[in-house]
Amino acid sequence: MESVAAQLRLRLLESITDVSAADWDALAGPEAPPFVRHAWLAAMEESGSATRETGWEPQHLTLWRGGTLVAASPAYRKHHSMGEYVYDFSWAGAAERMGVAYYPKLVVGAPLSPATSPRFLIAPGEKDVRALRLALLQAAVDSAKETGCSSVHVLYPLEDEADLLEEQGLARRITLQFHWKNPGYPDYDAYLARFDSKRRSQLKRERAAAATQGITVRTVRGEELGLEHARRAYGFYEATCESRGPWGQVQLTEDFFVRAFRALPGQVELVQAERAGKVIAGAFNLVTPERLYGRYWGCHEEHPFLHFHVCLYHSVDECIQAGRRVFEPGAGGEHKISRGFEPTAVHSAHLIFNRTLDRAVRDFLRREHEHLRPAVEQAEQLSGLKPWPLPGR
Repeated sequence: MESVAAQLRLRLLESITDVSAADWDALAGPEAPPFVRHAWLAAMEESGSATRETGWEPQHLTLWRGGTLVAASPAYRKHHSMGEYVYDFSWAGAAERMGVAYYPKLVVGAPLSPATSPRFLIAPGEKDVRALRLALLQAAVDSAKETGCSSVHVLYPLEDEADLLEEQGLARRITLQFHWKNPGYPDYDAYLARFDSKRRSQLKRERAAAATQGITVRTVRGEELGLEHARRAYGFYEATCESRGPWGQVQLTEDFFVRAFRALPGQVELVQAERAGKVIAGAFNLVTPERLYGRYWGCHEEHPFLHFHVCLYHSVDECIQAGRRVFEPGAGGEHKISRGFEPTAVHSAHLIFNRTLDRAVRDFLRREHEHLRPAVEQAEQLSGLKPWPLPGR
């Protein structure tokens, strides 16, 4: 019997627009996170944010049966490690000391989007999903070698995708993000009740500070969003990047925000903080029925606890009201732990073609995993959350 891979034709795309949005999104499915949708990737590329010139050279992997797209992976040849949030700068440094060229490398994932999403998109109704995933993985390895890449890196895959990649010999990496999780809170007070009295008072005080400062916070969404909101979101993003010195490189263009707001009106939201009739801070978020994703925040005025309110407390309350199960506020930020966001494992998988460097990286990852394991296993306790449901609920 002919194998699944033998029935398929591989086509590498130099732009996501080389395939129709309908064909690509049919693989992703209607519930997919926005970061793997055609509109998001097109906004990245067509705005000049993720292009060969910026170090993100599109090389999307697509598998076709006749004229039908049956599987795909978003992929880029990378000429640096910025904008990935799975930090491998030390690996690149080790490679340089060994005389090994680390760049370019092949990254399977979405540019500048540190959120877990499917990395192997499979058409509905396909019976052998595993075989198609393996075919995409083999295509990634083959194309990386043929185009002079040092390695393949699959960033933020689903956990079962990471399981398969590890089974196939890739080195698995587990890093931490801090996610808020909703076990079924009926209201915001039920969430606060999971903390001891001291922590509960702290969270109430921080959220209440806005009112004493004359600041109101609200979410703009749907038909209310317009061009001014996209430009405002870019202004906040730019302000935050510029405040962070050399690590705050501006990688997204204003046109990216304009395109994303226009193309994803049902999934884009902007939290705005207003004072004296002026918008002084905001957070650019994306939503699905189950999840809220926090992406970029910024402010033009500094006020105590404003960041926590705009980026965390306000959106936690709205997640409870909407029944969303998880709020992922983005990469980094250990300050989130004390505010009820749990250390959560996110995954990546790596294959480095130089065997010496590959062995060194695998040894590093084993030690890193042992260091992080307790945080994942004790996530609720570290976040100061009492076990749910609370007595009497």
